[in-house]
Amino acid sequence: MQNDAMEATTQSVNTEETISENSNEMLAEPSAESTQAEEPTAQPVAEEATETAPEEKEAEIPEPAVEQKEEAPQENALEQQNDETPVAEEEEVVPDYTNYSRDALTETLKELLQEQDITKIKNRVAAIKLCFNNADREFKKAAFEKFLEEGGNKDEYVSSDDAIAEAFRKEYNNYRERRQKHIDELEAQKQHNLEQKKQILEELRSLIDSDNESLKQTYDKFNAIQDKWKSIGDVPRSEINGLWQNYHFLVEQFFNKVKMNKELMLLDQKKNLESKTILCEKAEELIVETSITKAFKELQNLREQWREIGPVPIEQNDEIWARFRNAANQIDERRKEFYEQRREEQDNNLLAKQALLEKAKELTVEKPTSIKMWNETSNQLDELLKVWKSIGPVPKEQNEEIWNNFKGTIDNFYAEKKAYFETIKDEQTENYNKKIDLCLQAEAIAKREDWKKATEELLKLQEEWKQIGTVSRKVSEKIWQRFRGACDEFFAKKSAYYNNLRSSEQDNLQKKEGILAELKAYSFGEDKEENLNAIKEFQRRWMEVGFVPIADKQRLQQEFRSTINALFDQLKISAREAEANAYREHLRNAANHGNSMSGERNNLLEQIQKIKADINLWENNLGFLASSKQADLLKAEFEKKMQNARQQVALLEAKLKILDDSQKETPKTEENNNASEE
Repeated sequence: MQNDAMEATTQSVNTEETISENSNEMLAEPSAESTQAEEPTAQPVAEEATETAPEEKEAEIPEPAVEQKEEAPQENALEQQNDETPVAEEEEVVPDYTNYSRDALTETLKELLQEQDITKIKNRVAAIKLCFNNADREFKKAAFEKFLEEGGNKDEYVSSDDAIAEAFRKEYNNYRERRQKHIDELEAQKQHNLEQKKQILEELRSLIDSDNESLKQTYDKFNAIQDKWKSIGDVPRSEINGLWQNYHFLVEQFFNKVKMNKELMLLDQKKNLESKTILCEKAEELIVETSITKAFKELQNLREQWREIGPVPIEQNDEIWARFRNAANQIDERRKEFYEQRREEQDNNLLAKQALLEKAKELTVEKPTSIKMWNETSNQLDELLKVWKSIGPVPKEQNEEIWNNFKGTIDNFYAEKKAYFETIKDEQTENYNKKIDLCLQAEAIAKREDWKKATEELLKLQEEWKQIGTVSRKVSEKIWQRFRGACDEFFAKKSAYYNNLRSSEQDNLQKKEGILAELKAYSFGEDKEENLNAIKEFQRRWMEVGFVPIADKQRLQQEFRSTINALFDQLKISAREAEANAYREHLRNAANHGNSMSGERNNLLEQIQKIKADINLWENNLGFLASSKQADLLKAEFEKKMQNARQQVALLEAKLKILDDSQKETPKTEENNNASEE
């Protein structure tokens, strides 16, 4: 196409040495339309702030450039960078704001707005806004749930921003205003640049139409116009091609008019060749640039510079353009491969996250039935969340859906867990109160020394403790140590007591052997009362002696009892007298040990009344028996039973009298003791 343009231009001149031919050779550079057709697409890439889930935020790398068609106006112009915004020289590093609180996000945004260049913070502001919106939704959701828990009607609930949200909106609106102002300033500057370039075109037309100056003066002015044209910045995109075509048309007209000599034109073309060679070298350096984004953005800049440089010698035009295009194509190919590889990685990440989602659903499909099971499931879900965060991003079109499904599954589980723990909270409080009561009882038992009964009661308390359910983990160990401490204290005291007791058993054995020998050798008189008192004294001394070794206990007790019984027979002491004497000894021992006999009298009376009632019943029944051999046998049996019953009543009445006498003697004894103390 360039050759066609060259041939069409050179056909208008007769010789190679004419100035018109030279000027046409300078204009052999591809036109704006041909350049756009042959060069790699150099459309600026619109950088959009894309909202993703908190852990899915990724560095924004522009997608491969495509021919842009006219689009409907954006709802928010601040969310899409203007097509003509200059490409940043360095990538904007976006920190991870996922775990920031709403306060921290507001303060971070406020600090970012201290940056004078608003274009350097666009991606970070977008990330902060996304994270704040997520956090604010969670906050309002919690407020709504609290409103419902407190008995509110969901139809009456009105959501509104709190002070933090209002502060954030204020800062973000400040950013919007500043960015809009920046965009307006850029547009205004481009309009100003457009007017300046239009003015330069008018100056160039005037220069072409002027005939009053020398060739040198005209060429000097032309150079000044070129320098001024190149120094002016961007213009609105819609005006680029028109300006470029008008400018080069006027340049061609200028060369046609002034008939610049061939040497001057070649010198200018050589200069342009050197400039384009430098651009080729820079483009080739970008091939090995590690950052795909940086390489592509710099390539866009080189393409813009290429357009501004004039034509090169016709014989080198194709070669230099092929060199630049080859470097650009390699960069574009690397970028394409990068996006294909990233897409494959994102697809693999999607499969991995889908597997995690299925695992989370599997873990939460059945409700746990115990605290342990709830906690185990919680730990497993926490591990899944850690793995999720370690996996890279997924394709944007699936990102929000899969994250919401995963997060929703976990959120539902923890909502159910919260409800479960609230239901068992009251039960744990009741269990705690029960265990406190057992601790108090155990601590009271630990002070006692009635070892057998206290041991039974303490073991019963331990069984009750096992039957009581769980308490709060915060107090579980503390209350258990308290209960266990009381039990340990009791059993330690009991063990110490019995250890001391065993050491004295041998001494007690010798004492009882001595009492038994003394009893066998004792000489009794004729007075039955004195004999009973003597036997009673031996029994008292025997009972006062403590424990003996278990191996000798039964032998000694049988020998002592048989000796006592033999003495009763020898001294003609009745069983009733012996029983009464034994009962007196029983009452004395009870008094010595401080045991209460408050219920003893009622017990004796009840036994007497019951036996008398039986005797009356038997006597009444005997009156109904007819005279016969069989009846006589039955009567004899009943008479024997009634006789035994009357003897038992007599013994019980004797015990009742002994009990009453002992209770009468007790106050006198106390009075005598008090008098002796005084």
